[in-house]
Amino acid sequence: MSFALTLTCIWFLVANVLAMLPSQRRHWPQAWGLITCGIPILGFVVYEHGPWLGLLVLAGAMSVLRWPVIFLLRRMKRMMRRHDETA
Repeated sequence: MSFALTLTCIWFLVANVLAMLPSQRRHWPQAWGLITCGIPILGFVVYEHGPWLGLLVLAGAMSVLRWPVIFLLRRMKRMMRRHDETA
């Protein structure tokens, strides 16, 4: 297994352990930390193994961090609505 995939497996393991821990702030600080660490790891996977495996890792990360993705999509939808109303 390559170093990039090893880092990816460690990232998924840490993400699952953090999800099991209780949190007062609904895991948002942990999510931002995972996003900050995950983006360079994703780039490393794409660099070493190509875009198809990178898309697979991205889909897995999006399933782990689903609430930040949902909030991002909601915000983008609101911005598109505002843009359409002003046009």
